[in-house]
Amino acid sequence: MKVPRWVRLCLNLLVGGVVLAYLIWQVDLSQTIDLIGSAGLAPFLGAIGIFLGTTVLMALRWRVLLAAKGIQEPMPWLVKLYFIGYAAGQLLPTSFGGDAVRIVEHARRRPDAKSEAAGAVLLERFLGAVGTLVLVALGLGLSFGRYADISLFYWLEGALLAGALVGAVLLFSERAARALALLGPIGRMLRIDRLAGNLYAAVHGYRHHVPALVTVVGITLVVQTTRICAIWLCGKAVGVDLGPLPYFVFAPLLFLVMLVPFTVNGLGVREALFIGFMARFGVDADAAFATGLLFYAVTVATALPGAFILLWRGAKPLFTGVRSASP
Repeated sequence: MKVPRWVRLCLNLLVGGVVLAYLIWQVDLSQTIDLIGSAGLAPFLGAIGIFLGTTVLMALRWRVLLAAKGIQEPMPWLVKLYFIGYAAGQLLPTSFGGDAVRIVEHARRRPDAKSEAAGAVLLERFLGAVGTLVLVALGLGLSFGRYADISLFYWLEGALLAGALVGAVLLFSERAARALALLGPIGRMLRIDRLAGNLYAAVHGYRHHVPALVTVVGITLVVQTTRICAIWLCGKAVGVDLGPLPYFVFAPLLFLVMLVPFTVNGLGVREALFIGFMARFGVDADAAFATGLLFYAVTVATALPGAFILLWRGAKPLFTGVRSASP
């Protein structure tokens, strides 16, 4: 039985609300508000600038994958869709909600290349996760022996890397493709065999475009490294005296966990991760909670251009009609 979308949305909101309420109960909310109210404006604006600027690089990743399949799209249009995806992601579970919006928008432009366009978006997300895992490994390597009580992250990184390796084999191996073809009867029973087959073929075809894959991973390393610095700036803004290195362990894992659709836009989960991780480095819960909320404000600010685009889309026909009716 398929669960209606509005029911899933309500459940996501409920889970996020419960987690957030519990966190508020655990911290000194007045102290958290004071920290946010006295936050440094320069680091906060710097974090917003980083997220806005790196959005262009993320659109470039998408463009590289599309171009590898012969689909040429203008950068301004792809950047615009990325911002629209951010805006939609504020109301949908995880960043995958924004990805779905990008897929739909691109399908309207190129209805004859729906599978290739969707495959590019999904592969971009997968390669982004791979690049993020590389950063986690780098951060853990540099942190080895410096900090106590982060052994859990070594085990988690190992499990995620193993999962990424399995995913890569399933996506690009010819033997894996033949094995997955045996699942055809299940797909037909679920009536998704054609959709799944076309999407898999689109992603699998990138095994012949290794330079594009390497380029996307390289761009991801630049984007995520810069965005980690943005999270560090959020901490600095509320007075967290912690160097950038611990964030190289924490932030990539935050980016990955935020992909899991626990709540709408990571509500509650994001703040819980900040409190749980930063406590290992002696940061009190109030400051960690304030850092998480400030980081959320950065993501909301990044979504504003997309919100304005959507508002203009809705208002444009009205203005056009007014001009047409004018004598």
